[in-house]
Amino acid sequence: MPPITDPTLDTLQAWLSQDTAILVIVRATQGSVPREAGTWMAVFADRLLGTIGGGHIEHEAITQARAALKGDALPPEKRFALGPSLGQCCGGVMHLGFERVELGQGDAVRARLAVEQDARRMPVALFGGGHVGRAIVRALEPLPVRVHWIDSRDEIFPEGLPPHVMAEHSAPVEAAVADLAPGSRVLIMSFSHAEDLEIVAACLKRLRAHDDLPFVGLIGSKSKWATFRHRLEARGFAEGEIARITCPIGVPGVVGKEPEVIAAAVAAQLLQLR
Repeated sequence: MPPITDPTLDTLQAWLSQDTAILVIVRATQGSVPREAGTWMAVFADRLLGTIGGGHIEHEAITQARAALKGDALPPEKRFALGPSLGQCCGGVMHLGFERVELGQGDAVRARLAVEQDARRMPVALFGGGHVGRAIVRALEPLPVRVHWIDSRDEIFPEGLPPHVMAEHSAPVEAAVADLAPGSRVLIMSFSHAEDLEIVAACLKRLRAHDDLPFVGLIGSKSKWATFRHRLEARGFAEGEIARITCPIGVPGVVGKEPEVIAAAVAAQLLQLR
């Protein structure tokens, strides 16, 4: 899958063509902190882009970065304890890196941040281009995921897909399982139960061979899953293997059959798997 485009990175590149900035990056964390490692913000003399979590730690980082823009020395990395001295009670520790970015370096910085950002995105494989599949793609758009969207039907995918989505037409659809990125969280909701069963079987075979799909979820009712269990047993899959499949999908307790409601429950479940 090609690197994901990002409007924020596009803005950073444009601003760096006009002004020098200090790039503040969360290098490492310990305990409870507002943002994770890899989060960044760019501090310019009169504007900001991005956030490392807000609060007093961000205010302190901005103050030090702007002082550095005026000529003050700044170490490449500083440790901040999120305690009373910063007016925060998170209790954790953040190690912030400070990097001066001069005019003309914007392209290289943008490319580096894009690669790092892509590496932190969770891979999701979505089988099915129907109403629920489309709702899930929309729900995942602002989240840190990469979606590999697969369907056996040609011309099923809408135009203008978000940058985090790669669509693939595959016939037979289960053939795409072999090429999924390792670590993919798999969601199965094709237009037919027959296709669903073949995709589930292909995922179980891949799990048997490589054990590199940490979550395989199937949309459906308890009766559908009971039928699938019997058919999978008949194909020679053991009880422990079949137990690797989650059906139904979505966090428990969410009521509603509307595609957007199902999508919200599934998105929440995926975030639990990060």
